Amino acid sequence: MTAEYKVHGDVAVITMSNPPVNGLGLSTRVGITDGLSKALADAAVKAIVLTGAGKAFSGGADIKEFGSPKALQDPNLLSVILALEASTKPIVAAVHSICMGGGLELALGCHYRVAAPGTSVALPEVKLGLIPGAGGTQRLPRVLGVEAALNLIVSGQPVKSELLAKAPGQKLFDKLAASPESLMDEALAFAREVAAKHGQGGGDLPLVRNLPCRHPQGDAYFQFARNMVGGMSKNFPAPLKCVEAVQAATQLKFDLGLAKEREIFLALMVTPESAALRHLFMAERAASKIPDVPEDTPVRAIKTVGVIGAGTMGGGISMNFLNAGIPVTILEMKQEAVDRGVATIRKNYEAQVKKGKLKQDKYEERMALLKTTLSYDDLKDCDLIIEAVFEELGVKEKVFKQLDAVAKQGAILASNTSTLDVDKIAAFTQRPQDVVGMHFFSPANVMKLLEVVRGKATAKDVLATVMQLAKKIKKTAVVSGVCDGFIGNRMIEQYSRQAGFLLDEGATPQQVDKAIEKFGFAMGPFRMGDLAGNDIGWAIRKRRAVEQPDMKYSRTADKLCELGRFGQKTGAGWYDYQAGKRDAIPSELVDKMIEEHRKELGITPRKISDEEIVQRLVFSLVNEGAHILEDGIASKAGDIDMVYLTGYGFPMHRGGPMHYASQVGLYNVAEAMKRFARNPHDDAKFWEPAPLIQKLVAEGKSFS
Repeated sequence: MTAEYKVHGDVAVITMSNPPVNGLGLSTRVGITDGLSKALADAAVKAIVLTGAGKAFSGGADIKEFGSPKALQDPNLLSVILALEASTKPIVAAVHSICMGGGLELALGCHYRVAAPGTSVALPEVKLGLIPGAGGTQRLPRVLGVEAALNLIVSGQPVKSELLAKAPGQKLFDKLAASPESLMDEALAFAREVAAKHGQGGGDLPLVRNLPCRHPQGDAYFQFARNMVGGMSKNFPAPLKCVEAVQAATQLKFDLGLAKEREIFLALMVTPESAALRHLFMAERAASKIPDVPEDTPVRAIKTVGVIGAGTMGGGISMNFLNAGIPVTILEMKQEAVDRGVATIRKNYEAQVKKGKLKQDKYEERMALLKTTLSYDDLKDCDLIIEAVFEELGVKEKVFKQLDAVAKQGAILASNTSTLDVDKIAAFTQRPQDVVGMHFFSPANVMKLLEVVRGKATAKDVLATVMQLAKKIKKTAVVSGVCDGFIGNRMIEQYSRQAGFLLDEGATPQQVDKAIEKFGFAMGPFRMGDLAGNDIGWAIRKRRAVEQPDMKYSRTADKLCELGRFGQKTGAGWYDYQAGKRDAIPSELVDKMIEEHRKELGITPRKISDEEIVQRLVFSLVNEGAHILEDGIASKAGDIDMVYLTGYGFPMHRGGPMHYASQVGLYNVAEAMKRFARNPHDDAKFWEPAPLIQKLVAEGKSFS
């Protein structure tokens, strides 16, 4: 049982105890109803207090039961709330710390609510592609007012209890406790007070369901809300359904509104968008768990960080730590490079101050944590040192040999390499156990993804430390093994190869980009190449020509680079660019170059459908992702999805390449791959479905 029952004089206290956030799993729900039955049967008990142990009142649904039959097994949450409402003795919810989702719906089912200051209150179901399903859309408007409630439900964002308690006319909280520490004493006193009032003919116990729910502008307001929400919720049905459910609260009797909410909730549960968001929710949490690194692994203290390189990456990396209040020392070889780097950091922060996203004093605090140096000796006391120098093994070798000489024992030495062998880099030191890859994505101060590359010698406490630190600097960390390109860039290479073959066969850069952007990608492969710099891919292909001479590529990208068209930085790439603007303008010169290349190859261009473009690009990611799983580079398919959702602009409503393939059906994916293998201008060997895909198809399984 994950709920405790204790009697304090004439007040029974039911305490949910299901760490970490008192999720409302089956045993917790049973514990609440059992405690309620005991309290109602005890004549000495005059009132009941419902609260949560530890650091939460309740965070809502128990993620361990997410989507399982247990989540709906009786007593389900709706039944528990009905039981609370039906109690003949007053029930006071003593909410604190976290009161979200089903936890807030539970509190709304109580007769009274006392809140500790600092409590985060939210109905975050929309972030999972759902609406609240246990009365949240029907009860919250009755206590907060329609507009405030709808804003909270549609955004899913937490709001502090003291702000809500100050809202005019709010009936969410009957009392705001003086402090978190005094909450229980105040809740017990309040419970006795309302019990005495109720016992002296105070009338029926108050129920949120009986409060009125109206908006003065009625339909006009909800039409406005639909227009606003619809414009911001492209690809996601849940936000508009939140509006529909709240409107039902204003138009229908409570029980009919509740039935409408449930109907919408169940319909959303089976949408691919909700499946994708729920997968993302679970995958993000699972990414931080490393199979052979226990959660209680001791971590190293990271109080100071050194960054080698003050360029775009080094500056962006430094900002992450400054934002988290961790002092940073940036090393460069020349003072001019230091000055440029610091000026860029200042410019980034000043832009945030100008937009009101950062207060001036916070900006000054962060800059005060930044030091610069031209000497490796000044890094000798750093707990973590990250190199962000040129992507060339010889350059990395010089850096790590110098770090090995000056860094203190126990310091973590990290490389920001995006493709190079971390084991070779570790071998440049006498302490390979302290070396790890920390691959930030550009711009490093904005992008959420951090690929943590685990070398064969990387110590478990180093991994545990970096994963914990990633949370502190607000990154989504995914562990990768060592291989060329790790998870993300190894897969994107196959994606880019397919984009090139599509040009050879008859597509244009803008057709390919538009097709994949319509699918939901933030940016197509050719616009992405222009943004990142086409010379980067060119350098990789040159290296591939030596290492893997059998690898087949389209020559169009090389021809583009031979013309000096490296992308936005040169004002010309796959597209033309006007000075100071990022708009991609189709290029006649590039179209002509592609046509001439086709003639050289003797290819007659054909009409290529958007569907084929999307399938070849996405399924190339899937096939390479399956090989990555087979090779043990990623430990689970969800990790690959997290890399692509947070680092490569894969559409969130599709759930990542591996999840999307499972939704399409791996049999269908494999059949498409076999079809592509018969294309004479593609790479037949690549399109042989990975053994893992073949195995899962034979077993009728998916990546999940």
